[in-house]
Amino acid sequence: MRRIPKTILATFLLALASCSNNNDNAHTTATTIVPPPPRQVLRAETRPSAQISAKPDDPTLRVDAKHPLLIFNLPNGKTFREGEEVVIDFSLANAKLKGDGGDFRVRYFVDDGEMQWIDKWEQVVLTGWTPGKHTIRLELVGPDGWPSRNGDYNVVTRDVTITK
Repeated sequence: MRRIPKTILATFLLALASCSNNNDNAHTTATTIVPPPPRQVLRAETRPSAQISAKPDDPTLRVDAKHPLLIFNLPNGKTFREGEEVVIDFSLANAKLKGDGGDFRVRYFVDDGEMQWIDKWEQVVLTGWTPGKHTIRLELVGPDGWPSRNGDYNVVTRDVTITK
């Protein structure tokens, strides 16, 4: 008969003893509940806007002054505190919105979410922001339903940061 070395026998017995443990916690899994990130629910309200005719605000961008023009009056990279209003304010030239008797519309997207429409020349006040970086895209949409391009204008993206 062949003899089993003591080290192998000791290892086998140790493994056998650890597997046959009567400890209730021997095979317990710890579970941690992690809540989902806060969901942003923006509330939009409108208020009258000073209807100032749009003028190109950057001499380095191409524009045709005779075509419809949209200027987004929100500086890029602006920082707001949580609870503050973010106002979508814009200026128009050579275009009239549907609600004002024209053929054009303005649409906006927040963080690539669902598009929203503006049919009257008025400000849109957005509240309910979650802290972090956000993107707002504003587009002047022509009677054909497509963005009305005018050089480097009429489709404008702005980044805003909300802090606690």
